Amino acid sequence: MRIGIFADTHDHLDNIRRSVEVFNQAQCDCVLFAGDLVSTFAVPPLRKLNCRMIACFGDNEGNKIGLRSGFTIIGEIGEAPYRYTAADGTRFVIVHMERQLRGFEEDFDVAVYAHTHKPRMHQDELGRLYLNPGEASGWTFGRPTVMLFDTVTKQAEVVELTAATTPPTQ
Repeated sequence: MRIGIFADTHDHLDNIRRSVEVFNQAQCDCVLFAGDLVSTFAVPPLRKLNCRMIACFGDNEGNKIGLRSGFTIIGEIGEAPYRYTAADGTRFVIVHMERQLRGFEEDFDVAVYAHTHKPRMHQDELGRLYLNPGEASGWTFGRPTVMLFDTVTKQAEVVELTAATTPPTQ
């Protein structure tokens, strides 16, 4: 399965649209979001996704009730740690901050986290994969990124939005 992963959009509507383009072009089976969408007006561009979106709240969400309502059309969103099992059985846990996994005792294969705004991939001593897609907004480091993950090969690819997509259309 091909899974799209992103986080920290911080209301950057153009880069949300670019992220959707990347995920649709890659024919993702599902998209995971690790928090900090921020405002409800960031939800409508996500309706163009060709797959379901599973998300957790970040530490900058302004209107969780509104976001939860908007997500009823595109997928689901909840408090971290948020569990998701893909159709092929891959078990994900989605958090905004890696420290939200402290004390988390349920089994998982892949942890998706964000907050640092820097892409990172690593494994723990149990062989579980940890994926941070970086910041889709590009506000902090000027390098907007998302990630594509293959559940079969366990390979993740960081995709730079500015190099990977054309400017969005209205």
